[in-house]
Amino acid sequence: MRPSGRKLDEMRAVVIEPHVMKHAEGSCLIKMGNTHVLCSASIEDKPPSFLKGTGLGWVTAEYGMLPRATNSRTRREAAAGKQSGRTQEIQRLIGRALRAGVDRSALGERQIVIDCDVIQADGGTRCASITGGWVALRLAVNGLLKAGTIVSDPMLDHVAAVSCGIYAGQAVLDLDYPEDSVAGTDGNFVLTGRGRMIELQMSAEGATFSRGEMGELLDLAEKGIAELVAAQKAALA
Repeated sequence: MRPSGRKLDEMRAVVIEPHVMKHAEGSCLIKMGNTHVLCSASIEDKPPSFLKGTGLGWVTAEYGMLPRATNSRTRREAAAGKQSGRTQEIQRLIGRALRAGVDRSALGERQIVIDCDVIQADGGTRCASITGGWVALRLAVNGLLKAGTIVSDPMLDHVAAVSCGIYAGQAVLDLDYPEDSVAGTDGNFVLTGRGRMIELQMSAEGATFSRGEMGELLDLAEKGIAELVAAQKAALA
């Protein structure tokens, strides 16, 4: 039934390759099917000005797509002179999601910037960015701990994200672009490794959905998150 031939509750193949950038404090390349995102973490020794003197750290994110990440060339946002509303919304989501998994007091007065650059897009780029961004963040924090710069691990739990939706009247896990572009209901689910919810984004794209369908999508998301957390652990092993 699905264009890819996958089962309703089947994820795309997930591969997370760590340490792909020489200079970044943490980095990985995450592949979720044909969606590929390069994630890096950069440590800055001072926090944003609004946190100065608070003892709290900060995690934020920037997101972008290469011009030929999609079927037709997309103009670079730098050439246009501004970020699109979509880009701003996605990078704010990534930052919120990753901060939820961090004890900012243990991090201390410093900022970690997560850069997520989409090399190839086939649906679910924000979810791949969050999942890969967490691995890059974990690697950067590992470096701080190893150097003795911080003494307590600020990472509270794994954070991962997956999309689910109603496609052709059926609840499906991990939408690729052919499904996402015509789904009646589309949702992005950000959860911790223990199953705690960070953010749920659901919208009726072509048809309304029931509470029962919402629960069905959440069940699928929990299954997908468990698989993504396992992939994160494997990449860090």
